[in-house]
Amino acid sequence: MNNKARFTTAGLFGVLFSFVVASARGEAPSMGFTQLPQADGGSVTVFYPSSDPHSVVSQGPFRLSLASRGNPVKGNSRLVVISHGSGGSPWVHTDLARTLVQRGFTVAVPQHHGDNYLDSSEPGPISWSKRPQEISMAIDAVSGYQPLAAHLSLDAVGVFGGSAGGHTALSLAGGIWSNQRFREHCDKNIAQDFSSCVGFITSLDGGWLDGLKMWFARQVIAARFSNDSIYQYEDARIRAAIAMVPYAADFLPESLSNPKIPLGLVIADKDVNQVPKFHVEAILNACAPRCELLMRIPDAGHGAMLSPMPPLEPGSIGSALLSDPPSFNRTQVIPELNLRVTDFFIRHLSEHDRMRQ
Repeated sequence: MNNKARFTTAGLFGVLFSFVVASARGEAPSMGFTQLPQADGGSVTVFYPSSDPHSVVSQGPFRLSLASRGNPVKGNSRLVVISHGSGGSPWVHTDLARTLVQRGFTVAVPQHHGDNYLDSSEPGPISWSKRPQEISMAIDAVSGYQPLAAHLSLDAVGVFGGSAGGHTALSLAGGIWSNQRFREHCDKNIAQDFSSCVGFITSLDGGWLDGLKMWFARQVIAARFSNDSIYQYEDARIRAAIAMVPYAADFLPESLSNPKIPLGLVIADKDVNQVPKFHVEAILNACAPRCELLMRIPDAGHGAMLSPMPPLEPGSIGSALLSDPPSFNRTQVIPELNLRVTDFFIRHLSEHDRMRQ
C-alpha cells in the first residue's frame, strides 16, 4: 500500500474529533448507501459518510432514512464489515451502521450465500464454512469500487457479527471448528439448546412429540454433517472482531484461548436461541483476559443483535426466539451497545497504526 493511502494515529483522531464536533453541532454526515453486485448473484450493501441529504428509502418492511448512492466524503478511512445472522439482511443492522458512519467508518454487509432473507437453502455449518471467505470478498468488492476506495485504507478492517455472524467473527479471530463438535454438541445438549441445532424449523413445546423431534434432529444432523473436516480461515486485513450472541459450541475452545486479533464478546443473558453457557460464555471462559467482554446485557434476548427489529409474527418460532423479553429496555440499551461497538473499533483499528509507526 502506498504512503498516500496510509494515515497516522493523530490523523485518525483528528478526523474522529471533527466528526464528534460536527455531530454536536447537528452537522453529522448523512449515511449514504449503495449495493455492489457479487459474482454469485448476491450483493454487498455499503453504508458510508455522505454529503448528500437523507430521504426515506423502503427496503422490505423497513422505511429507512438514507442518502441512496449519495456522494461519499472522507471519514476515518476505516472499514467495518458486518456478518448478518442466519436468514438475515443488512437492514436489521442499520442502527449500528449509522452509529459507525457518524464516527467516520464505512460499513459493508455482504449477503451470505444460501443463508439470507432471500435464500435460506444452506443455513448452519454449510454456510459457516463459506462466510469468512465472503467477508474477504466483501472487502475486495469495496476496494474495487473507486468512489469509496479512494477514501479508505483497507489494511486494518473490523468485523462485527451476531448469531451465525458471530460464528463468522470467531472464525476470523482465529477460531477452529468442526462438524464433529457440532454433532457432538447437539447429540449431548439438544434438549437444552434445541434451536441452535435445528434452527427455526420447529421447537420443543413440552408435548409428547418432543422426544420424536429430538430423535429425528439427531439423525438428520448425523447424516448431513458427517464430514469431519477442521475449518479455519485467516485474512490479514482483519484486525479486530466482535462476536455478539454467537453460535460457538462447535469451536475448539483452545483455538480462541489467545485470539489472533482483538476480540470483543457481547452476551445476552436471556438468549434462548444460543444459550450462553454453551456458546459465548464457553468462549469467554477460554479467552479471558485476552479477549474483552464488551457488554453483558442481563435482560436481553437473542434479538438484541437486531436494530431495527424485523416484524415478527405473533406466536411464530421466530417471535419466540427473537422477541425482546418484557423487561428489556431497547431504547436505552441498543444506543449504548452501538457506542461500545464503535469505540472498540476506534481503539483497536487505530492501535494498528500506532504499532506500525
